Amino acid sequence: MTARGKLLRSWMFVPGDRQRMIDKALSLHVDAIMMDIEDGVAPSAKQPAREQIGASLDQVAQQLKSRPDHRTPARFVRVNAVGSERFIEDITAVVRPGLEGLVIPKVDSIAQIRIVEDELGRAEVAHHIPGGSLELLVAIESPVGLFNAYPIASCSPRVAGLMFGAEDFTREMNLPVRRDAEAVDMIYARSAIATAAAAAHVQAVDGVWVDLNDPEGLKRFARQARRLGMSGISIIHPSQIDEANAAFTPSAEDIAYAREVLAAFDTARARGEGAIAFRGQLLDFPIVDRARQTIELAESLGVTH
Repeated sequence: MTARGKLLRSWMFVPGDRQRMIDKALSLHVDAIMMDIEDGVAPSAKQPAREQIGASLDQVAQQLKSRPDHRTPARFVRVNAVGSERFIEDITAVVRPGLEGLVIPKVDSIAQIRIVEDELGRAEVAHHIPGGSLELLVAIESPVGLFNAYPIASCSPRVAGLMFGAEDFTREMNLPVRRDAEAVDMIYARSAIATAAAAAHVQAVDGVWVDLNDPEGLKRFARQARRLGMSGISIIHPSQIDEANAAFTPSAEDIAYAREVLAAFDTARARGEGAIAFRGQLLDFPIVDRARQTIELAESLGVTH
């Protein structure tokens, strides 16, 4: 969960130098947008991207001021590498009341997060933003970052989640250019990131499915990500939103089963029974807890079936 207390299942990259795309993204039913100033923007377009993102955030802040019920996806900005001159320029340009968090690329160590904390703290004061309110989605994109994933995820209350940077990671590992099936060659890395995030009690966001012409591949990939323990995935196009959200939303069958488990547990406890049988199997407390979590997640997402 983020500080807003809601699971963010779909995280869509939006080029920061494309105003029409930013405007459209702010009206979509994607859970979060990542307005990009890093890899998705050419060097010559980075300053226009900063200006456009800043103006868009100002507009959202004004809308929220006049209409508190105004809703948009969660608003994050992917900045350039920590420690670079571009990173400082990004922070100066985009930190403002309409922003909810930053996506920090290519993080290998806690030291990088400390730099971000210092810069964000100063920017929050300068723009009269409550201290510590801006969150971080931290991208793990290298073998070093993978081995440091848990310390990074747990080093700051600002860290809301880890995101797997698949393309940079595969380059570092010298993996084939074309992916095999559901990215099976990266299962270890993806699972390790999901485990580190769970240990730190933050979200785990998988990498993108890059083939827009293969929606079935996206569906399999997203479901596999959920089975690995991810809580969401990053996407690159509005056509991927529904599949991304569906993969991380309890289905009607999941909810019905969870309710039956809880009902069987409550009935058995009311009778004073120690061993609880359900559909031919014994129910133990971890299964019951997972059933409760399923119902709570469904309720937090507004799923009623």
